[in-house]
Amino acid sequence: MRQPLSGVKVLDLGQIYQGPYCGMILSYMGADVIKVEPPWGENIRTRTEDGVPPQYQYLNPNKRGITLDFKSEEGRDAFRRLAEKADVVLENYSTGTMDSLGLGYDDLSENNPGLVYAHGSGYGDNGPYSDYPAMDLTVQAMSGAIHTTGFPDGHPVKAGPAICDFFGGIHLAVGILGALYGREFTGEGQYVEVGMFDCMYPTLASPVSSWVSKNDAPPRTGNKHSGLAIAPYNVYEVDDGYVAIICISEHQWESLAELIGREEMIGDERYDSKYARAQHMDTIDAAIEEWLEGKRKDDVVDVLLDLDVPCAPVQTVEDIVDDEHLDHRGMLNFVENRSFGREEIPVPGMPIKFSGSEDPDVTPAPDLGEHTDEVLAELGGFSPEEISRINGDD
Repeated sequence: MRQPLSGVKVLDLGQIYQGPYCGMILSYMGADVIKVEPPWGENIRTRTEDGVPPQYQYLNPNKRGITLDFKSEEGRDAFRRLAEKADVVLENYSTGTMDSLGLGYDDLSENNPGLVYAHGSGYGDNGPYSDYPAMDLTVQAMSGAIHTTGFPDGHPVKAGPAICDFFGGIHLAVGILGALYGREFTGEGQYVEVGMFDCMYPTLASPVSSWVSKNDAPPRTGNKHSGLAIAPYNVYEVDDGYVAIICISEHQWESLAELIGREEMIGDERYDSKYARAQHMDTIDAAIEEWLEGKRKDDVVDVLLDLDVPCAPVQTVEDIVDDEHLDHRGMLNFVENRSFGREEIPVPGMPIKFSGSEDPDVTPAPDLGEHTDEVLAELGGFSPEEISRINGDD
């Protein structure tokens, strides 16, 4: 069955998370994504001695893999030739790196005006911070995300996952799709660039709104609503873990109040609106905590879901990789682990579902340079002798 991006050829120079996740999204849409690495492998391979860390396998399924040495003229020329036949080049090197090699958008588009060239970075191509070295941690810090995370009496805390990298990768993929669509009308490609810092600002809707309305910087709120505008809204301890509970409608609040035996709160002016409840969230939390004493998370979640009250158990990583809903949705795909540890690695599937095509079968990430000869011959039209020279065999 044809996929949305069937026939689209992508040269993926992504590294770590941002670029590889962008490439993974495109590969799951049916694009022929060719991961291009230096002969020693991309940066993330240095995280394990064998050069095949789980993170690499996790974000590079359904891709072909080649190696080219951009330090050599042969390697750079080979990439230029491949780029002449490609629809997309994507990379998240430091801004200016590819230009310094003569492999930037201006260079490559001369011989392929239809090329879509996508560059992901920490802070974008221009502006006061554009030259700053950037990783997820530093962008979280600069974006204000860390300042808004944590408890009021504690230090700022980073988000656990690399949220900036993944937001950046998603936006980069969207930009590529927009440029490919625009090419259908103009016949020309374009340069697409995404800064992770820019992607983070929209996520601050609640704390920025609190700052606007209260004319003051909002405090860190722990697991409470970041704008302190909703109650109940918290993570509560139970006998065997934690549960998250939130009420956003009057019906949900009244159902919860009846369940926990606090019917007197219904109709009380201190709790009769979302705004009023937000002013008394500590009292509400205390009532919920009292009701939760001695209870187990699955029992709590079951009874709350029966009442249509939004809630969830706080799951562990071990829970997630065995989650029946993720499995049903095709998000858990166990492939052979080529590194140390468990025998299989649960590679993520495609989060976007299309009615006109099925989820693709998930294939393992390529070994380093696994498809070099194949791709050079097929896409670049190189002869066996040229391929040997590019590979440094001569």
